[in-house]
Amino acid sequence: MNFFDSQLFKDVQTQHIFSDCKTFADATARTNWQSACKSYEQVAPLSNIDLKEFVNAHFLTTPLLKMSTEVDTSSVKSYINSLWGGLRREADTPKADSLLALKHSYIVPGGRFQEIYYWDSYFTALGLIDANKADIVEDMLQNFIDLINDFGCIPNGNRRYYLSRSQPPILALMVQLLWQHVHSKSNNLAWLKSCVTALEKEYAFWMQGADNLNTEQTAIKRVVKLNCGGVLNRYWDDEAAPRAESLREDLELAHDFADHEKPDFYRNIRAACESGWDFSSRWLAKPLSLSSIQTTDIVPIDLNCLMYNLENQLSEFYTLLGNNSQAEVFNTYAANRKQLIHTYLWSDEHHFFVDYNHSKASQSDVLSAAASTALFVNVACDKQAKQVAKLIEQDFLKEGGVVTTITDTPQQWDSPNGWAPLQWFSVKGLNNYGFSNLSKRIMQNWLTMVEQDFAQNKCLLEKYNVCEPQLKAGGGEYAVQQGFGWTNGVTSRFYTLCED
Repeated sequence: MNFFDSQLFKDVQTQHIFSDCKTFADATARTNWQSACKSYEQVAPLSNIDLKEFVNAHFLTTPLLKMSTEVDTSSVKSYINSLWGGLRREADTPKADSLLALKHSYIVPGGRFQEIYYWDSYFTALGLIDANKADIVEDMLQNFIDLINDFGCIPNGNRRYYLSRSQPPILALMVQLLWQHVHSKSNNLAWLKSCVTALEKEYAFWMQGADNLNTEQTAIKRVVKLNCGGVLNRYWDDEAAPRAESLREDLELAHDFADHEKPDFYRNIRAACESGWDFSSRWLAKPLSLSSIQTTDIVPIDLNCLMYNLENQLSEFYTLLGNNSQAEVFNTYAANRKQLIHTYLWSDEHHFFVDYNHSKASQSDVLSAAASTALFVNVACDKQAKQVAKLIEQDFLKEGGVVTTITDTPQQWDSPNGWAPLQWFSVKGLNNYGFSNLSKRIMQNWLTMVEQDFAQNKCLLEKYNVCEPQLKAGGGEYAVQQGFGWTNGVTSRFYTLCED
């Protein structure tokens, strides 16, 4: 039996043995899961106190990652540089736990997140490159290639309970980063070829089922057939059950659903986790109700921009490898997707890129900083870029940087919170179209906020309240985490850009 389906696992999670469900999902069995589950079957059910004792006798849990006192807190820059060692993990030794053992070193985000996370790693890599640690970026990339070869995709993170979903496809961005800074200098085409093979596999994962779409079945897994016959992507999860790492929360949220409604609810919750935006009004039919989640109905602007980038990068890489026929194939894919993005994901009403609800055949009214990815991957025309820049400056730029959405909800990927990845997408995207003054303001606002918070708390955080920086960010299923991989990476890159 899968450990996560066992009665022991369910009882521990639902009886609040740990305040955070992820703690037990990440626990290491002292012998193995099977023997622990069999032992429990012989004594179950247990009272709360007895169950705690049983867990302690059969499992080891890992405390939240705490930064050692050796971290340099004299400045933000010094802190970031000294923190890379604390966040680094060497190659894994397989254990009786949920971790997917990786063959190369990697960087973890920090706090409760003590495994590699897929899309986090690109933003973390920006800081590692700046710190002359390209070797670690290389290791992380090789881990991702191994995961694709072993499982057909890059999971959300290297945990067994993440195998049913991925995260925003940023592998091509990491390949491009390393090609630019390292391998292009020696024209290492053998390295590039191995990366392109992995990128093709990732593309196949996201496009799985596209050839089987028709007028009766307009959505399969991560692909959606639109009214015009074109195909765009959505987020998905191959499982339709409560998340192991958030079992208690999912069961409580689904309590009032009829039994036949629960699988769709669970899949939509999981699909939002694949988006990395867990959770946001982008995915909600009712902005203040997480129970109204409808992620699989949404064709997201950022996902399709990253897929456009993947197609473009494959075309460029195939050209470098001398395979012009494959370069043309992916160039055509990218051109087709660009047209679909302009048709379905550009709002003439809002003068902004938005998500699209394919079930209702209508555009979303939620305006989010995800629109900046259209500038980041150069899919916007000049007129669109100018209008997006105007709205970012007018509605999204706050005292501490770019706010996630202009919708204020209890969810962590909504106002008033700001996240490092969206600062980078916005800054790089605006620079691509010549809006350098606005991008500088975003960087300066972010750096000022980070430095002011650091002066008080002596750490960097996963997310910030960019609307009122003196207040701590909130929302979400867990407390704000310190560390923190992608905040370090993007903040480091902003220092580099501001110094140039």
